[in-house]
Amino acid sequence: MNRPSRIDLRLIDSHAHLDDRAFHDDRAAVIAASFARGIGVLTVGVDLASSRVAVKLASRHRNIWAVVGVHPHDAKDVDRSALLELENLAQRSHVVGIGEIGLDYYRDLSPRSAQRRAFGEQLALARRMHLPVVIHNRESTVDLLGILREVGSSHHGVIHSFLGDISLAETFLDLGFHLGVGGPLTYNKNDILRNAVRRIPLDRILVETDCPYLTPVPYRGKRNEPAYIELVAQAIAELKGVSVEEVARRTAENTDQVFALTRPTP
Repeated sequence: MNRPSRIDLRLIDSHAHLDDRAFHDDRAAVIAASFARGIGVLTVGVDLASSRVAVKLASRHRNIWAVVGVHPHDAKDVDRSALLELENLAQRSHVVGIGEIGLDYYRDLSPRSAQRRAFGEQLALARRMHLPVVIHNRESTVDLLGILREVGSSHHGVIHSFLGDISLAETFLDLGFHLGVGGPLTYNKNDILRNAVRRIPLDRILVETDCPYLTPVPYRGKRNEPAYIELVAQAIAELKGVSVEEVARRTAENTDQVFALTRPTP
């Protein structure tokens, strides 16, 4: 069975964690509700176990795609065996990227040296596999930019949950990356992010939920889910003075462009 030549979806949640235990009791219903609203989903791994589940979900659902990788929190566990399994997973049908990878100096759950090593190794894997990357960056911008600049223009992908100002946005855009925008755009304190989103070209934005986390207003404090991606699109539309339909169409096209969602797969 091949992917369709065009995406028949209204919106695409470019970053979700459908494997999360928060969906243990009603995962099928959450997925069905998303599809009923014309929403496709990229479900993203944070370790080997969640990456395996992502691949399984993508193999079962036409409008779900998988991204596989190890989050910086678990970078200390990235060894030769883990990299080999990731490479094997990345060859599976409907796997469209390597992630969630990067650096996290806020929690420091893995030593920073291990984070930098694992990030570099997974970037190299993505390059070998000709796959885009999904990058996590929390209080680690200087080192993260240093690593990305060192590897040059050989990568493309998305900066997950972008929260910076327009200067940082332009830095990532100049490196060839798209920016993932999610629920925090709707939070009262995030004027800097809203000002940046007003100026970021719409053709460089992906919309994401990061569900079950980062739930947008008015559901903040409750479990997030892919259906709430509509609220992110609405917030972007209001900032840019365009219709929600325009944001939905353009960001879906962007996601398809970055991750080659419509390429034929076995």
